[in-house]
Amino acid sequence: MRRFIVSMLAAAILLDAVYWTLWFADRSAIASLDTQAYYQFENAFPLADAWLGLTCVMALVTLLRGSERALFWLIAAGSAGVYLGSMDLLYDLENGIFTTGGGGAFELVIVILTWAFSLTVLSWSWRHREELLGRRETEE
Repeated sequence: MRRFIVSMLAAAILLDAVYWTLWFADRSAIASLDTQAYYQFENAFPLADAWLGLTCVMALVTLLRGSERALFWLIAAGSAGVYLGSMDLLYDLENGIFTTGGGGAFELVIVILTWAFSLTVLSWSWRHREELLGRRETEE
């Protein structure tokens, strides 16, 4: 399972970077709507997503190094994802985004992946906190 968490962190970092690269390079490739309100909403996220990306990088590095700090960064990454996923979910529900065709389906996938990633990281980290803090040795 540890390898799966490492893979999830690496995928989250990559997807975060790809999403924002596409958003600023060719917004129409990933935008679910073509409205000013939608663009303003999405433009409010880069800093928060950068924080999520940083927490994922730090979680990945500390986990691979076997540092006790991994627990902190894993919880930070998981909670950042829950927060961002919640913001996306509420906006998408309030504005009927999920029913807008392909763009809505894309948004739904983003929300599901964000929540799945976040809850998996939080759950695994908490269940393995003793091991992550170096208090006992176990392997999965």
